[in-house]
Amino acid sequence: MANFFASRTFTALSDLHPNMANLKIIGIVIGKTDVKSFPDRKNIGSERYTFSFTLRDSPTCFVNAASWGNEDYIKSLSDSFRVGECVIIENPLIQRKEIEREEKFSPTTPSNCKLLLSENHSTVKVCSSCEVDTKLLSLIHVPVKESCDYYSLGDIVANGQSLDGKIINVLAAVRSVGELKHFTTSDRRKGQRCEVKLYDETESSFSMICWDNESILLAQNWMPQATVIFASDVRISFDKFRNCMTATVISKTIITTNPDTPEANILLHFIRENKDINVLDDAIDSYLKDSINLNTIVDVYTVEQLKAKALKNEGKADPFYGILYAYISTLNIDDEPTKVVRNRCSSCGYIVNEASNTCTTCNKDSAKFKSVFLSFDMLIDLTDHTGTLNSCSLTGSVAEETLGCTFVLSHRARSGLKITILSCKLADPIEASRNLSGQGHV
Repeated sequence: MANFFASRTFTALSDLHPNMANLKIIGIVIGKTDVKSFPDRKNIGSERYTFSFTLRDSPTCFVNAASWGNEDYIKSLSDSFRVGECVIIENPLIQRKEIEREEKFSPTTPSNCKLLLSENHSTVKVCSSCEVDTKLLSLIHVPVKESCDYYSLGDIVANGQSLDGKIINVLAAVRSVGELKHFTTSDRRKGQRCEVKLYDETESSFSMICWDNESILLAQNWMPQATVIFASDVRISFDKFRNCMTATVISKTIITTNPDTPEANILLHFIRENKDINVLDDAIDSYLKDSINLNTIVDVYTVEQLKAKALKNEGKADPFYGILYAYISTLNIDDEPTKVVRNRCSSCGYIVNEASNTCTTCNKDSAKFKSVFLSFDMLIDLTDHTGTLNSCSLTGSVAEETLGCTFVLSHRARSGLKITILSCKLADPIEASRNLSGQGHV
């Protein structure tokens, strides 16, 4: 490391052993957890705060570091650096790690030591990229597992529920990064969720869920259809609602963006050669949910205004978005089951051709067709004081979403207007009354 390591003032992570003192360490942050709080056993009624991160200074060595303290110190320290930044740590406490207990929840590391940072003795300084050797910066693109030690998405789907609960490595490309959704649990804890759609040569769509802020921040920097990731130690689960396998980022997970490996380069070549992904009309719901941030939709419409705008935009392929205060005037759940529930491909999520029972999107060869899952797929009518919108598409789960509609011109829908409900929930009575009386905004 030309600039820093030549001076030999830094201790290499591979040389660490317990009880070393007065150390100065440099490395790049390759993983990081959110700040968490726990009841302080020594001070009843108060809480202690903690977060951890993983530091690397060579292709073969990286260690976990943790810090405990009061809320202000821990949150300030955590906010001072992000994954991908180089830091200098002075005076950390070196301890021998308890492998079986600690690596159950923390990334697996080759070092038998861990770092503890304290407010009174330790310091962390962020280095600018011009201060460090490029060899250190390049470590962010080196996976922490062997480059060939991963499951393809096709392997995961093929193994099915036998992988439920397993922790594995995944190499895949990013198809889309969903919007950030905030929620509050029953015990009033606030949380967030972001769903990333992955794909590779074997599967056209596979979900990976991020629950922590650090992985969500990382994901929001990924460019769809241009980014490859190596996710080490993600948990694979069977989603009973969608009847398919999903991956979840956990505290053990370390994600390497655009890994510099032969396998990743092959996948990158594949996605560059297959950028033109056809978005079929019967798959527009899932596509729009992955592409549109509902928080940016603010225009309020009446049914009459929507019809007028659709007529004005006739012939244009681009959708427009808006909020509609209305009630469901038709919800025919007593219709034939085949009209209320449809089969979707477990690989890509697209509706399956009912006549041939095959997916014509991700696999046209019926002999290779894998499996399907049931999904609600019904048409409803929405009515307000100005009129009714007929045959609006209502699919999937809307329980955790805010109210919002997207409108797409379609020759198959009545009046050339295809309406897809992205989110639906009870409206605030005062807000709804104001908009229904014509005081809304467009």
